[in-house]
Amino acid sequence: MRIFLLLLVFFVFASHAKPITFYFSPDIKFDQSITKPNEVLGYEVGEWHVRHDQLVHYLTLLAKQSPRVSLSTIGYSHEQRPLLQLAITSPAQQEKLESLREAHLDSLKEGVASSDAPNIIWMGYSVHGNEPSGSNAAMLVAYYLAAGQGEEVEHILKNNIILLDPAMNPDGLARFAHWANSHRGKALSSDPAHREHVESWPSARTNHYWFDLNRDWLLLQHPESIARVTQFHRWKPTVLTDFHEMGTNSSYFFQPGIPSRTHPLTPKKNQTLTHALAKYHAQTLDKERQLYFTQESFDDFYIGKGSTYPDVNGTIGILFEQASSRGHLQESINGDLYFHRTIKNQLLTSLSTFTGATAHKEALMAYQRSFFAEAERLASKEKFKGYIVAKGKDTYRFEQFAALLKRHQINAYPINKAITLADHEYQVGDLYIPLQQQQYRFIKAAFSTQTEFEDNTFYDVSGWTLPYAYDLNFTTVTSSWGLKYSQSPWEPAQSSFSEEQLSNSYAFAFEWHHYLAPKLLNLLLAEGFEVRGALKSFTAQTQTGKQSFSAGSIVIPAGLQKLSNWQAKLVDIANKTQIQLFAIDTGLTASGIDLGSRLMAPIKQPKALLVGGEGTSQYEVGEIWYHLDRHVSLAPTIVEQHRLGKIDLSRYTHIILADGRYDRLTKQAKAAIYSWVKSGGIIWGQKRGAKWLIDQQLLSVETVSKTEMKALFKTDNLPYSERDALAAKQRIAGAIFQAEVDVTHPLAFGYEDGTLPLFKNSTWVMKHSSKPFSTVLKYSNAPLLSGYAHEKNVAQIANSSALVARKYGKGLVIAMTDNPVFRGYWYGTSRLLNNALFFASSVE
Repeated sequence: MRIFLLLLVFFVFASHAKPITFYFSPDIKFDQSITKPNEVLGYEVGEWHVRHDQLVHYLTLLAKQSPRVSLSTIGYSHEQRPLLQLAITSPAQQEKLESLREAHLDSLKEGVASSDAPNIIWMGYSVHGNEPSGSNAAMLVAYYLAAGQGEEVEHILKNNIILLDPAMNPDGLARFAHWANSHRGKALSSDPAHREHVESWPSARTNHYWFDLNRDWLLLQHPESIARVTQFHRWKPTVLTDFHEMGTNSSYFFQPGIPSRTHPLTPKKNQTLTHALAKYHAQTLDKERQLYFTQESFDDFYIGKGSTYPDVNGTIGILFEQASSRGHLQESINGDLYFHRTIKNQLLTSLSTFTGATAHKEALMAYQRSFFAEAERLASKEKFKGYIVAKGKDTYRFEQFAALLKRHQINAYPINKAITLADHEYQVGDLYIPLQQQQYRFIKAAFSTQTEFEDNTFYDVSGWTLPYAYDLNFTTVTSSWGLKYSQSPWEPAQSSFSEEQLSNSYAFAFEWHHYLAPKLLNLLLAEGFEVRGALKSFTAQTQTGKQSFSAGSIVIPAGLQKLSNWQAKLVDIANKTQIQLFAIDTGLTASGIDLGSRLMAPIKQPKALLVGGEGTSQYEVGEIWYHLDRHVSLAPTIVEQHRLGKIDLSRYTHIILADGRYDRLTKQAKAAIYSWVKSGGIIWGQKRGAKWLIDQQLLSVETVSKTEMKALFKTDNLPYSERDALAAKQRIAGAIFQAEVDVTHPLAFGYEDGTLPLFKNSTWVMKHSSKPFSTVLKYSNAPLLSGYAHEKNVAQIANSSALVARKYGKGLVIAMTDNPVFRGYWYGTSRLLNNALFFASSVE
């Protein structure tokens, strides 16, 4: 009986396991000296979800066994998992891989390539960790290329260098493998309601900080993206594939996507070649009798996605979307969907990519050469020469922007003579970005301020203008007359500050406009320094002469410090943030408040509680966590809604509510929040978090609901076919609006002028309040700067409040209609959240 049960268990598992012969045609023969995946995993591919460490182990072994494969670690994820890149080609070409890479790049500059030069194909899998069929298929793709025998595979290897990125999101993939495997039984459950198919918060779609890495190709906030884009430009492939999953009740998608939603700077030839490659995918899936579709649902507009970034960089980017089993087996409208079936489809279209790209090798390589060769000619036809971007006082924010351009291979040149353009005086050191360079198209796309579009429906954001995100003044340069700039592209400056002449100083100070000033302040507070924040400006006598300090500047009075050797510690911490310290000789200032003024407010280290868990946006909670961790060196306490009523709120100075539904908060939790704010707590809410504050009467502001905004649009007698068009008009998918800033308000300390670009992807509106001193940000009269928003929505948003702060008892309630730390790259507005942490207690 025991033997029978063991055999039964083996049969249950084996019946779901598919051997290597399931995935490959019986016509394909393999080198038996090359290890099969199951021989390392201990199970057949698709029987369990592969862990990232198993994937690394197997691919490392392949590279050792096969002369066709070389493996590089191109970086590490946040959780220190290696980011692998396999370069796979014929053994002969493997021996001269670096010279072939250099020759390929030279061909793009010279416009001519050798007839026998190999094509470069990039294969990227599972940028979303809970879309694992791609990474599991990557093992089989690598095995096929390493061990496959016969004329077909030899032809592919001779004509191509294939760059395999097997796990674009290692941390997310590892998280999902653990989830799916933890809930797998011997008998598989296909019920969509089963826990295996319904992840807990946060989902493994995201990386360590809960960011969507498929939106980070332009923004480059994470090590995975930086490593990937560095290698992209190091190789400049002609084709880049991006393997994803979608809803279980779908089938299989491959590009081309919706024609009208292709970025206008993408050449038509790109789409022609995408169509040509699509025929090979169709033929492959036809043979398998698999359902698929094209030219629906997905677009190619936002240039920060994995399948669109290549399109404005001379590469054919192709998105693949497989219906997801979200586990091992799930029922769907098309029948039971097994994990191994999803893997096979991704394998099949990987192989059809090789076949199609090899057949169209010459056309692909010629297209890429022409893409870059055309750049100078197209730039010469433009009505302007380029862009100029102002440095401003905040060197860090400016340098982060310039470094981002450099990573995208954009040449930017410091100007060496001041010049006035569009009523703004640009200073020595500001950047000039000429259009006439290889990255012409990408520059135009990154700086675009387009507000009118052929198709107003967007899969992702419609506006992303980089200088706006960094709150940097910029303008177009229509003539190079009078413009003087360096002939050498921008490079980051190296600087440090010493302890010289600090020992006898009365006090030390640093300006608040520097982006890392909050980080320096928090590090000082953590060490036990006594610190004051200037609520008004002053001019002090320093050891280098008179120095003006704006409101928000930080002062460290020498007479209040109790730490031993505190001056050396101060300099050491300041050096880490590269912030200039000023040594002040006397407490009597030349103008403005004196250093002992009551307007020199004591600042205490914030202790922030960030509400997360089910109901809240994992993206926005992650973005806040990432910002505080990376830019402020502050670790927020993240607490789920259902636990909030059991937490001792007196431990915290701040509560932060990201976008989300707060219906899981208990009466006990709500009562605790009211009492905590009344006693002096500071609560920040953004988007639906702000709406909750108003709904709970912690803040009295008139609002315009999303329902009211939708009612602005007439729906009478509209045909059914107009449903999507109407929905596109009623929403704001992601655009940039201008706000006016009360720079005298403590929550606006550090801003240099009275306007600020905001990223907006919500139609919820707070009406402008007549109550004095409470509105920190107000949308301007004509607020739309970049991206799409219907004129009715724009009119409703104009002159409304964007950020309001009011006292509630001894505490402060702050509400913002938007997300100030959107996708980690909105350096301009993130200062608002920083100010709430350190200066909100000074608001009267």
